[in-house]
Amino acid sequence: MSEHNFDIVVLGGGSAGYATAIRAIELGLTAVVIEKDKLGGTCLHRGCVPTKALLHSAEVADVARESESYGVKTTFEGIDIAAVTAYREGIVSKKYKGLQGLLKARKVTVVEGEGRLVSKNTVQVGEDTYVGKNVVLATGSYSRSLPGLEIGGRVITSEHALQLDFVPQKVAVLGGGVIGVEFASVWKSFGSDVTIIEGLPHLVPNEEEVISKQLERAFRRRGINYKLGQRFSSVTQDDTGVTITLENGEVIEAELLLVAVGRGPVTANMGFEEAGVTLDRGFVPTDARLQTNVPGIYAVGDIVPGLQLAHRGYQQGIFVAEEIAGLNPVIIEDVNIPKITYCDPEVASVGLSEVKAKEQYGDAAISSYEYNLAGNAKSEIIGTGGLVKVVRVNDGPVVGVHMIGGRVGELIGEAQLIVNWEAYPEDVAPLIHAHPSQNESIGEAMMFLANKPLHTM
Repeated sequence: MSEHNFDIVVLGGGSAGYATAIRAIELGLTAVVIEKDKLGGTCLHRGCVPTKALLHSAEVADVARESESYGVKTTFEGIDIAAVTAYREGIVSKKYKGLQGLLKARKVTVVEGEGRLVSKNTVQVGEDTYVGKNVVLATGSYSRSLPGLEIGGRVITSEHALQLDFVPQKVAVLGGGVIGVEFASVWKSFGSDVTIIEGLPHLVPNEEEVISKQLERAFRRRGINYKLGQRFSSVTQDDTGVTITLENGEVIEAELLLVAVGRGPVTANMGFEEAGVTLDRGFVPTDARLQTNVPGIYAVGDIVPGLQLAHRGYQQGIFVAEEIAGLNPVIIEDVNIPKITYCDPEVASVGLSEVKAKEQYGDAAISSYEYNLAGNAKSEIIGTGGLVKVVRVNDGPVVGVHMIGGRVGELIGEAQLIVNWEAYPEDVAPLIHAHPSQNESIGEAMMFLANKPLHTM
């Protein structure tokens, strides 16, 4: 058994873990990343990147079907799922090689193997131990299921869905959150009959209610079926399909059931509790500076309670490296982290909903405005509807921006700067938004709230 010493030992090589190590090296510290699978984690190999590639294939399919409305004659001949897979995996492979090269160039030590925390400063991998002045836990997440609902056969998770070598004719999706609506959107574009089952009253229930309702109307127009406020009871399967029963007795038949009910933390049997780290339902609670209850042990990414987003984990990794280096980095609250759901239409948001803003500041202190994309030339050109909703404190800053429509995810950059820099609408209204662009919709909303609307009454 040999011992290796570093300033920071990172357990997990996903977005949060490798960001920690790279930033640590930049700051003159030594760091090792221990990863049992592939660098890049879920986001690169089984989540963000491959699913968004799949969604782009879906968008191309829709454009091909609708091309005549833009004066272009094409013939849509169907989906070549093998070619879709090759396109998707080609992107993943290129990004994986790039990430490997980046860590090598930055001289980050990478250890392939299954690590286990054996003390507050030591991770063991096989016969070797890696001792750190600080340990960063970044072990990621897995696709959850419901109690008693076993994954297998025709009952699948998003990881299995990415590996399908056929397009199902009829599919049911359990869960109307981000993963559920994205796969529902893909399959509908590929020609499947899709039904979403969501126990809460709305799709994407963590978004502003007006955004959820807009998405429901858009899905209805697209022919995506959904059951809202309906709870799953049971499922049976045979060689040809699945039969799903809801608590109200309704029965849904499909070829596959995608279980998309969220992701759980990968923390079991990794020695965390034995080393004194507190767990809460499997998650690792931390203070505001991402330190666990054990001094010198930090946690980042999906195992930390809150939003499970790759860019959150990435930024947390940078934060922890800077914290260890004594730079006292700025805390960004979860509510001010941008979120994007890449279904069709896209959903993007940052900051407080109107309801949450009123809870925090009082009903009379909050104003909001909804700018309809029907008034935006670029949205008309690309054939999308939707809206931008801005929430502000009266005579104060913008505290929330919520959007739905094709490509609105590309607008979230300005929105998160406005919210995080606590800009007033009056600060943003004089800024010039290029024409014709969807970005103008943010400018128009700010002009209205600054009490100088031009295109709205």
